[in-house]
Amino acid sequence: QVQLVESGGGLVQAGGSLRLSCVASGRTVSSNAMGWFRQAPGKEREFVAGISWRGSTIVYADSVKGRFTISRDNAKNTVYLQMNSLKPEDTAVYYCVADRGVSTATAKYWGQGTQVTVSS
Repeated sequence: QVQLVESGGGLVQAGGSLRLSCVASGRTVSSNAMGWFRQAPGKEREFVAGISWRGSTIVYADSVKGRFTISRDNAKNTVYLQMNSLKPEDTAVYYCVADRGVSTATAKYWGQGTQVTVSS
């Protein structure tokens, strides 16, 4: 089992920045790819970004390319999502995920989510 705890969400004005963090723990945390999904009210869950264990594979959703950056620190079992130039349409609950590989569809392990609200 892998436990994931997100932090860093909040309220920000359009054009602003936030950095999300996710700390992983558990017996199988090593060698996992990690990433982020989000879900806005009334909308389906969508993939945001993913990064492989060694960081050699990084994938972004088209909607966040050039604005968001995913990174990880394996020594701290932590993955980050730096979000710049935020837009109101980025408002959502952001979920940290972990799995054996990067997937844009789903993941085995999920955090509880952190709310990001971007005001116009």
